[in-house]
Amino acid sequence: MNGFVSFVSSGPGDPELLTLKALRRIEAAEVILFDDLSAGPILEFAAPSAELIGVGKRAGRASPKQDHVSRLLVDHAATGARVVRLKSGDSGIFGRLEEEILACHQADIGFEIIPGVTTASAAAAAADIPLTRRMTARRLQFVTGHDVTGALPEELNMPALADPNAVTAVYMGRRTFVKLARLLIAAGLPADTPAMMAESVSQPDQVIWRASVQDMAEHLSQDTAQGVLKPALIFYGALCSIDSAITRV
Repeated sequence: MNGFVSFVSSGPGDPELLTLKALRRIEAAEVILFDDLSAGPILEFAAPSAELIGVGKRAGRASPKQDHVSRLLVDHAATGARVVRLKSGDSGIFGRLEEEILACHQADIGFEIIPGVTTASAAAAAADIPLTRRMTARRLQFVTGHDVTGALPEELNMPALADPNAVTAVYMGRRTFVKLARLLIAAGLPADTPAMMAESVSQPDQVIWRASVQDMAEHLSQDTAQGVLKPALIFYGALCSIDSAITRV
């Protein structure tokens, strides 16, 4: 008797950014496997009888292995339970969703994917900027700042990432942006390209900080030396400047 898995995207953490479908699945769930960034007030919507299991991963901390998370997901669904896999941001963006979908396929367990607000969209809204601009910022690109080892991924497409007419969002890039910035500048991106770092997006302790790519790298170099590991999303591109909300024609 197989249950059903709902891959629910929780957004950046503010419960008011949940979709109605996400809220209904959380309320109806019998088991919820949640990421660290999906904890807190969002879990208050769960039924009192729901089993809550933390399976989040954080850089620099002991975290559940992905195969263990997938196994938990399948084991609970196999009992016939309504299972919610609560993922931060949008589950399809750097959320290792594919591995968990594959586990459901292999176990013949039905599932659905409920999209949500990705952190880049929420951060841009919080900073009062758009993510695209007619004529001068026609391309938006998302890139992960670390691979499975925590290092900057190899074989990055540096010409694309150094394109001054693109807006780039670097997920999970706090510890590796110093190296990335060096590579970007070497690939032709001007060192004074506007950059923006967003921490705790949509949370009460949200911080948004603007600088140039060069100054951002120097700041994060100091953070790394001091052992700062707080999650952050980094943007760079013309739209990150303080006056970027002004429409240009």
